[in-house]
Amino acid sequence: MTSHQASGSFDVKMTPAPADAHTATAATPPTPGATLGRALLDKTYQGDLQASAHGQMLSAVTTTAGSAGYVAIEHVTGTLHGRSGSFVLQHSGLMQRGAKQLVVTVVPDSGTGALSGLAGSLDIRISEGRHFYVLDYTLPD
Repeated sequence: MTSHQASGSFDVKMTPAPADAHTATAATPPTPGATLGRALLDKTYQGDLQASAHGQMLSAVTTTAGSAGYVAIEHVTGTLHGRSGSFVLQHSGLMQRGAKQLVVTVVPDSGTGALSGLAGSLDIRISEGRHFYVLDYTLPD
């Protein structure tokens, strides 16, 4: 397998979504010390990855400034360095008083079409309100 790197930018639209029916009942008290949220994700990737993505995010924002956590799953469909197909990304993010930790990984065996066998991880950087990515990946030869 050969290692590759793709980079570019992406636009993201997050739409707040109602909580799961179980957590939305009046009998369920709010979570002490945190606000739980759910959002639908719509993304458009530009650059080496020309794709659209749809997914869902769950988040917890604590009462301590700069501390929160989120998990997300997104299904990406498009072209990566000229190879068409789809794959799934799994996000796990934490902030502890502003210090960020983020891991975004290609879900094993989620690649389809010419992206079958895709493995790797994605790094996200936000600068001046714009989102940028670097995808380090491998594909079978």
